[in-house]
Amino acid sequence: MGYVEQLKQKIDVKKVNVGVVGMGYVGLPLAVEMVKAGYTVCGIDLDEDKVQSLQQGESYINDVSDEDLQHCLATNRFLPTTNYEVVKELDAVSICVPTPLSENQDPDTSYITGVIENMKPHMKKGMLITLESTTYPGTTEELIYREFHKMGYESGKDIFLCYSPERVDPGNEQFNTQNMPKVMGGMTDTCSELGAELYGNMLDNVVRVSSPKVAEMSKLLENTFRSINIAFVNEIAMMCERMDIDVWEVINAAATKPFGFMKFQPGPGIGGHCIPLDPMYLSWKAKGFRFYSKFIDLAQSINNNMPEVVTGKTSQVLNLYGRSINSSKILILGMAYKPNISDLRESPGLYLYEIYKENGANVDYYDPHAHSFIGGDGEIVHSVSYNKENFKQYDCMVLVTNHSDFDYVELAELGVPIVDTRNAFTEFDKPHIHKLGTATKVNKRHNSIAL
Repeated sequence: MGYVEQLKQKIDVKKVNVGVVGMGYVGLPLAVEMVKAGYTVCGIDLDEDKVQSLQQGESYINDVSDEDLQHCLATNRFLPTTNYEVVKELDAVSICVPTPLSENQDPDTSYITGVIENMKPHMKKGMLITLESTTYPGTTEELIYREFHKMGYESGKDIFLCYSPERVDPGNEQFNTQNMPKVMGGMTDTCSELGAELYGNMLDNVVRVSSPKVAEMSKLLENTFRSINIAFVNEIAMMCERMDIDVWEVINAAATKPFGFMKFQPGPGIGGHCIPLDPMYLSWKAKGFRFYSKFIDLAQSINNNMPEVVTGKTSQVLNLYGRSINSSKILILGMAYKPNISDLRESPGLYLYEIYKENGANVDYYDPHAHSFIGGDGEIVHSVSYNKENFKQYDCMVLVTNHSDFDYVELAELGVPIVDTRNAFTEFDKPHIHKLGTATKVNKRHNSIAL
C-alpha cells in the first residue's frame, strides 16, 4: 500500500496522529477540534509555561474553555509537549506559528523556518504538512517545499504539502474554528485531496483551491480589503469633524441601503495579528515583482496615524477645560484590540498609552479582560481596579475598546470629560462626551462642568 492509500485509510478510521505546532490563538482551538473529531493530537510549543498550563488543563485562550481543554486531556488523545521528537510518530502536522513584521516592516518568517529546522531530523515519508500561518504568496513553496526537496522528498509522492490560511476571529460567537469555511490549497491535486480529507472530518466546510499561492493570496486579500475600507472610513471621520457632521449618524444612515454598501466603522487604529500585518506582507511581496500598491501603503499610513488623531482630539477636549495633555491625568478605558477579549496584539491602545506618556501625561488604563502589558520602557503596566471615586480624579477618560461589560451609564454620570473613539456612549447626549468623528466645539465651552 502506497503513502497516499495509507494516509487516507488512517484519516478514514481516525487513526491518524496529528501534530499542531504553535499553541496560540490559532493552534490551540484547532488542536481541540481535532481531538473532538477523534484524532490523536500532539500540541507542540517551545514555550514551557504554555505547555505546562495545557497539561494542567488551564486554558489561556478565550475561545477555549478550561472544561473543553480538560475534556481533551481526559481522552488521552491530546498530548502537549515542547519536544519535536514526537514528529517521528506523526502522520500529519499543521503549522500555526506567528508571522510578525520586522522593525523595518518586512515579513519575519523566522518562526516558520525554525519549525522546519526542528522537524527535519524527525521527518519521514508519507507525511501531510499544512501551513496555516498568514504569510506572503509563495511561502509554502519557497520556505517549506524547497527544504524538504533538498532531503529527497517529492511533493505529492513522498510528502504532501498544503496551505490553509487561518481565519480565527477571537471572541466571535457566531463563527469559530469548526464552522468557518476552510480554504485548502495543495502543491498537487493529491496534496489538496488529503488536506481536504483530514480537515473535512472535523470542519463543516473545506474549500479547495488550485495551489498554495491562491490560498495564501486569498487570506491577504481578505484582510487588505478590510484595512483599506477601515482607512477610508477613518478618513471620512476626520472629514466629518472638519465639516461639523456626526460620522456615526452618516454611517448608520448609509447602512440602511440593502445592497452596495458594507458597514465599516472608524476607530483609534487597527489591532490584532491580521489587519495591521497582512497588507504589509502583500505589499512587500508585490515589490519583488516591481509592483507598488498605492492603496495598501496609503491605507496603512492612515490607520497607523489614528492614535495620533485621537491624541489631537484629546488635546482639544482638555483645552475646553483649560488643561493640556502635559501633566493631565488620563485614563484609557479598554486596552485589548477588540471587545470582550484579552488579546493585546497590535492594539492601538498600546500606542496611545506611549504617546500620552511622551506628551507628559500621567496615564493609567482600566480593562477587566487585559490585566497587564509590558510598556515601552520594559516595565509591566497593570490595569487599575474599577473605582468610581478614583475615576472622578482623572482629567479625561479615553474609550479605546468598547467592552460590553463596561457600565457606560455609570461612567457617563461621573462627569469626567470622555473621548469616545467607538461611539460607545451613543445613548448619552452629554456635553462632556466627545466622539471621534464629530466636531469638538472649542468655541462653545460648557461652563457648567466644573474643572
